[in-house]
Amino acid sequence: MKFSKKSVLTLFVGALAMLSASVGDVHAAEKKSFKVAWSIYVGWMPWGYAADHGIIKKWADKYGINIEVTQINDYIESINQYTAGAYDACVMTNMDALTIPAAGGVDSTALILGDFSNGNDAVILKNADKLAAIKGQKVNLVELSVSHYLLARGLESVGMSEKDVTVVNTSDADMVAAYTTDDITAVTTWNPLVAEILAMPGSRKVFDSSQIPGEIIDMLVANSEVVKDNPAFARAMVGAWFETMTIMSQDTPEGIQAREAMSKASGTDLAGYDMQLASTKMFYGAKDSLAFAMSGELPATMDKVAKFSFDHGLLGDGAANTGVIGMAFPGGKTLGNKDNIKLRFDDTYVGMAAKGAL
Repeated sequence: MKFSKKSVLTLFVGALAMLSASVGDVHAAEKKSFKVAWSIYVGWMPWGYAADHGIIKKWADKYGINIEVTQINDYIESINQYTAGAYDACVMTNMDALTIPAAGGVDSTALILGDFSNGNDAVILKNADKLAAIKGQKVNLVELSVSHYLLARGLESVGMSEKDVTVVNTSDADMVAAYTTDDITAVTTWNPLVAEILAMPGSRKVFDSSQIPGEIIDMLVANSEVVKDNPAFARAMVGAWFETMTIMSQDTPEGIQAREAMSKASGTDLAGYDMQLASTKMFYGAKDSLAFAMSGELPATMDKVAKFSFDHGLLGDGAANTGVIGMAFPGGKTLGNKDNIKLRFDDTYVGMAAKGAL
């Protein structure tokens, strides 16, 4: 089973200007019911488990609210619906948060930094052991996705750029089948596709996300007005997340059962899911997630992401430079246009969880 978790879409920025304003008006008040969207990926399976096993309800009840958690099979569609105001929060990568809702004018808050890819994304060559051998080759990947970003970062590491290769846009659903053909010699993709391709004769992993640790981040992103006006929602989501993290991280019968449920829901088995977890840096504890959010590396990472996004036209047609969209980080640090902050990395509620204050 293949899932397009990491695709990026150049979106409907024009219409969203008015829509985001009206969404802001709707959200700018306390409310009791909330909607959250998630999609299939190793680091987001805990949301489905938490919803199915009453953990979300437990925390929602604690604060006297209702939270509806919905799985959406199309990852990009889930972000588009969030951006349009259909959901109060949605899972997405750091790059997608910048290039879709933030670029679309929707002020968004990264409420939980759940993990980062630590080998789940990889560049693979046929019958070659070094990344330098990629020069002059066609590289099949999901264009304008984090796979594209990974390739660009990998090329930088060996003194090359995208001018040294030809990018061929390929759906993740077609990637494995395409790789079996003789004329395709280089791909960049993510697990479980990476594992399938590496099992084929002659396949060699020549670069992966463990070589750019912390740059491909999986997050829960919420509308900033919703977070501001409804702290109970933020508290409940963070509380439910870290309770689920505690359960799944343990090799107890309950922990194993939880990971088995997640593996089944994602279309693999426990061994397959544990393999994906092994190449994912999960922040099982609130203190670890908080430390990552507060590190000086996060702004530097987002600067790289903003540069890639600008160079590939993902910050909007009118973007004059890489800093057109402002970003805010813990400790008061900002990046880009301070008068246009649209993406916020907030440590407030994870900080509460780290202190046991939820």
